Amino acid sequence: MDCENGADTSTRKRKLCRLVVLSFALLCILQATLNISLRLAFYSSDTTTTPDCEAIIKNLTKQQDMRMNELACYIQQGWIYFNHSLYYVSSNKNTWNDSREDCLQRGADLVIINSREEQNFIREFKKRTWIGLTDAEKEQTWKWVDGTTLTISFWDTDEPNGAGGDEDCGEIYFPETENSWNDESCDTKNVWICEKKNVEII
Repeated sequence: MDCENGADTSTRKRKLCRLVVLSFALLCILQATLNISLRLAFYSSDTTTTPDCEAIIKNLTKQQDMRMNELACYIQQGWIYFNHSLYYVSSNKNTWNDSREDCLQRGADLVIINSREEQNFIREFKKRTWIGLTDAEKEQTWKWVDGTTLTISFWDTDEPNGAGGDEDCGEIYFPETENSWNDESCDTKNVWICEKKNVEII
């Protein structure tokens, strides 16, 4: 009796194993058939758009290559990429107006700081630098070089104060602290930072 039960169990296990393998094989065949059918349906539904899609993909690849080459060129010239902008730190010092003119000739402008992350990034240069901030148009109404008013600021304690008289230009004076801005005479000679905004690399 024991021998018969053992043989019966072994036969059942073999049948179950065959059933599992057969089910798996059928599922694989069904999956392959479905994939082929969907691909045929996709390509046959509108064959006229396929060349256009390929052209768009090739064009995108060319644009990406051009952007990467352009970015590499800027980096070779000393620009630094950060958060969709390129930054250039001068190696010499100049007045605020002459510094801005240099940036404009480079296709950029003096840096506009719009966030704490950008402020901390600029501070990493550890230099006293001109930024694109001025109240030359109206005293104590500070504006960026693009004409926008100041919304977030990092003035040092008791700044801006005009302590030296006619101090219409903004600078980073204390790069070791987050609140590092100071108002200074625009004729003071400082290092400056240019920013080229909205640089996409992909």
